[in-house]
Amino acid sequence: MECLDLNMLPESCVAVILSLTSPPDACKSSLVSTTFQSAAESDLVWERFLPSDYHEIVSMACNNFKFSSKKQLYLLLCKPVLLADGKLSFKLERSTGRKSYILSARELYITQSNDPMLWVWKSMPQSRFSEVAELRTISWLEIHGKIRTKTLSPNTTYGAYLVVQISDHAYGLDSIPSETSVEIGNKTLKNTAYLRSTDQDSKRQRMEDLFYSNRKQMLKSRVGEGENRVLSEREDGWMELELGEFFSGEGDEVVKMSLKEIKGHQLKGGLVIEGIEVRPKS
Repeated sequence: MECLDLNMLPESCVAVILSLTSPPDACKSSLVSTTFQSAAESDLVWERFLPSDYHEIVSMACNNFKFSSKKQLYLLLCKPVLLADGKLSFKLERSTGRKSYILSARELYITQSNDPMLWVWKSMPQSRFSEVAELRTISWLEIHGKIRTKTLSPNTTYGAYLVVQISDHAYGLDSIPSETSVEIGNKTLKNTAYLRSTDQDSKRQRMEDLFYSNRKQMLKSRVGEGENRVLSEREDGWMELELGEFFSGEGDEVVKMSLKEIKGHQLKGGLVIEGIEVRPKS
């Protein structure tokens, strides 16, 4: 039986085949032959890898895109792009084309964030957004964000992450666990977390437990059971706290994400909020 020589296939057929693979596979295939190389660069292949709403995404971009091919556009979208007057950050996952967003602090509902006595809106050179929100002092902290599943990649498990920094003069943020939740449809995933890093968890907590263990246990008893997650470092210099996860499905539902610390009643400050990231989980 004769073997099929793929190099004998028309370039258009090769392009259709490559469009059914993945971006890394398409790039690797260009080494096979000149026919595969030409097909792997074609718009037919890379339009398949782009999200179906890429025209809308490009139209929402703060900067004008200049590209000569769909592959070039794909690679441009694999880098963070500001959308919606700079209040959203968008990016494609390079290996899969799955979408992720960061909702800026201005896109969130933050308790009394319009009160300059309690919050200050300021610019930070390390932020991708023009403004972040820094907590001066408050006793009732709520942060809420929402996103529609139709804007995300379908049938994908996503994680929601609060992106923050803790200033050197922070106080009262980890006296009691915060309550986190992610809600979609009739499903709600609840958990608990501390607004502190792993380093703080291992050092300062020992000192606080030594002097305030009884009071901390009393405050903690007001909050339901949970994993007591802590902040972790990000590659971009910020820190993040996982709020929960959800499955995007194929419909159009509203995903509600939140962090609340409303049961301790102690004053707290020094939290800097950049936003909430919604990205595919590995």
